[in-house]
Amino acid sequence: MKNAIILLIIILTSNLTEAQFIKEKSINAQIGYGLSAPNSSSDEIVDDGFFLQGELVLKVTSWVELRPYAGLILTNSNGEDLNGNPTNERAESKAFLLGGKTRIRVPIPWVAPYIEIGIGTSIGKFETFTAFDTIDKSGIIYHIPVSFGLELGRNNNVDLGFVYYLQPSVEQYAGAFAVGLTIPLKS
Repeated sequence: MKNAIILLIIILTSNLTEAQFIKEKSINAQIGYGLSAPNSSSDEIVDDGFFLQGELVLKVTSWVELRPYAGLILTNSNGEDLNGNPTNERAESKAFLLGGKTRIRVPIPWVAPYIEIGIGTSIGKFETFTAFDTIDKSGIIYHIPVSFGLELGRNNNVDLGFVYYLQPSVEQYAGAFAVGLTIPLKS
């Protein structure tokens, strides 16, 4: 965990350096339909809510981008499973997200597919109540962000994708179907 925090600090402070390997900088703002679900459940449950995230985009090459991020995920249980049946099981997240990830993209005009992976931390309250787990935790946990989607538009400045935060210490994952807009920064 200590090494992950050190790596996170290095990634987040990398924008303060004027390294030559960064070709372009921009800001990406995303908003979306937040979701959280337990890793294992006897019912099929997905709790929903709100997702918001901002990223500093550091373009290394046309194929690779480094993305330190800060975000928010808020999900609540409605007491029903996916089929509308009542259930006591739930997986809720109310957390501030902080971390860094790397995006690998295919630089095609108008439609550029991508995949991302990284490491980060979630700060907040997490509840996972299923037949297999009873977790009610507040504080700081680590997560592994995994995303895939498409960058749309002539300059690939509209982002449409699925964002997941795997949270093994609370036996759940949070995520979103999100839409984002990238705004270039002038050097």
